[in-house]
Amino acid sequence: MKNIDQQFLDNLIKDQSFINWVKKSNRNDIQYWNSWISKNPEQIETIELAKSIVLGIRFKETVIDEKKIDKELQKALSSIHLKSKPTKSIYNYKKALLPYSIAATILIIIGLFLGLQQYNTNTTTVHKTSYGEIINLTLPDGTSVVLNGNSTISYDKENSRDINLIGEAYFKVKPIPSTKAKFWVTTNDLKIEVYGTQFHVNTRDEKTDVVLDEGSIHLVLDNGISTKMIPGEFVSFSKSTENITHKKVNLQVPYSLWRDGTYIFNNLTLKEVMKNMEYTYGISTNFETKELEQKLISGGIPNKNLKICLAAIEKSANVNIIQTNNTLTITNNN
Repeated sequence: MKNIDQQFLDNLIKDQSFINWVKKSNRNDIQYWNSWISKNPEQIETIELAKSIVLGIRFKETVIDEKKIDKELQKALSSIHLKSKPTKSIYNYKKALLPYSIAATILIIIGLFLGLQQYNTNTTTVHKTSYGEIINLTLPDGTSVVLNGNSTISYDKENSRDINLIGEAYFKVKPIPSTKAKFWVTTNDLKIEVYGTQFHVNTRDEKTDVVLDEGSIHLVLDNGISTKMIPGEFVSFSKSTENITHKKVNLQVPYSLWRDGTYIFNNLTLKEVMKNMEYTYGISTNFETKELEQKLISGGIPNKNLKICLAAIEKSANVNIIQTNNTLTITNNN
């Protein structure tokens, strides 16, 4: 283990690019690390140990009682004895040393196991909203995040500039000019790389939508394709279908006004509007007819109270919405 670089090991197991290489989940990262390893063969032991940790050792929460470790070690040591006198025979010499070799291996394994326990501690910070809840967060680096209902962000306590997102959030990233530190948001479909900017991310409906309000960002899609965005652009990508949409949008009708307590709909079908309600409030929707699904809605609807929100939709779309427990039934307003 003398060739293990501890600091490098710590950095590797937290590096999303390295994790992608280990899990073979991103072609760019696979190419990068294959090339890096070929140029840095002296780090191969550290790389292999980090790979083992990422693949499962570091997440194993089972803690072995120290008394049990001592007991098993004593068993192994007590079995070490020489049954015959040493001879000059190389075979006998190796045979005599075999128990010591086994004991040494056990000690190394135990030492490695105990050393890896430091990675089992919970170092992840999680912020999660309930249905219909919107919260404002300030991350340790000064970045502000508005988290929509039924959404989650998580990050390592030592690196709040590398975020995992499930659901919907609006980010206003704090730039750090002294170090030019980047900021990442990772979803199931893609990774967003930024420096200091404002953007909206939505991971609903088995895809990730990104709208850039200010600055510039770089996206690395799950299929390895990279693309840059400028203000006023919309990108949508689904890992499952590999469908990509990249287009200009009208920022005069913001995609993220929900963070101020209002949904803004610009000629959206009633089906799309209700799907947004389903994700935010954890409800399901039934339409009386297919024609009702295609009704268009434009304008602002308050979103802090479900009943008020539904009443506004009824008025805007000229429909009736009947709520039974967590199910909404939409009928024509006759």
